Amino acid sequence: MFKPEPRTQSGRQPGFWRLADRLQLLLYRNGWPARLSHLLGFRPSLRIVEHDVQLSIGPRDAPALTVAFASDFHAGFTTDPDLLRQACDALEAARPDLLLLGGDFVSLDARQIDWLAPLMGRIPAPLGRFAVLGNHDRWNGADYICRSLEAVGIEVLNNRNRRLPPPFHHIWICGLDDFLSGEPDAPAALAGAEGARIVLMHAPANLLDLDGERFDLALCGHTHGGQIASSGGAPFHAALGPLSRDYNRGRFRMDHGGTLVVSVGLGCCTLPIRLNSDPEIILCRIVTAPRASGDEGMDYVVDASNLREKR
Repeated sequence: MFKPEPRTQSGRQPGFWRLADRLQLLLYRNGWPARLSHLLGFRPSLRIVEHDVQLSIGPRDAPALTVAFASDFHAGFTTDPDLLRQACDALEAARPDLLLLGGDFVSLDARQIDWLAPLMGRIPAPLGRFAVLGNHDRWNGADYICRSLEAVGIEVLNNRNRRLPPPFHHIWICGLDDFLSGEPDAPAALAGAEGARIVLMHAPANLLDLDGERFDLALCGHTHGGQIASSGGAPFHAALGPLSRDYNRGRFRMDHGGTLVVSVGLGCCTLPIRLNSDPEIILCRIVTAPRASGDEGMDYVVDASNLREKR
């Protein structure tokens, strides 16, 4: 049993991190860290990680559903904007049925969403584009970021859910507010979601808010995979919040049979480098079929440059 860490007051940043961010604002003016990192060759390749996910709820003749997920853009001083443009291009090329975004769109300045939101808004997703906010979004201008996302057709699901239209009407998208900085309300997020549940959340710690509630697939980020990790993927420093080390990256089968996928995200926070934690976007192919005991599905990793040809 995990013992939760104390939450921050809604929207309030812990004192140490508030001081660290103020120092970054002072020292990282004009975005030189990301440019220097790029010049020095710290340019990890964007990965496209694909998962097959089986639902045990819904009509057996339902077509496959392609869900794209991206998280932790961290637009700002420490993230190369060309990487974020490449990620949006790759998401556009994938042409998913549904686009889900896991928050932390900015690092220190909400105005960074001004150039990022239009890029995300052009990604085609006929069944909808939905987002939740991350702790950095809430610490640096949540209302402004929400308005900017909504303006380009991305709906923020803050403790709310949406049912997909036919032939996917057996699936609900349930958005949960951030564990650390928000006011997560799992009963509200899941209210009326009687069929298959895809839970969109920012951090693994939101599992504590769900408190064992059933879900079929949960998608989150926040951890960055440590951002700097060993060759085996172990983080040298775990992200703020409980469960960030236990569910650091990858795919997990939960006790109730649901699947948790934790993305290492895209951008950089505090330091403008990633090591053994290459930026990634997630593509899930979801089908409705009886799940055999112990069947975890298949995971794939492909190079972003091959996505257009692959699709």
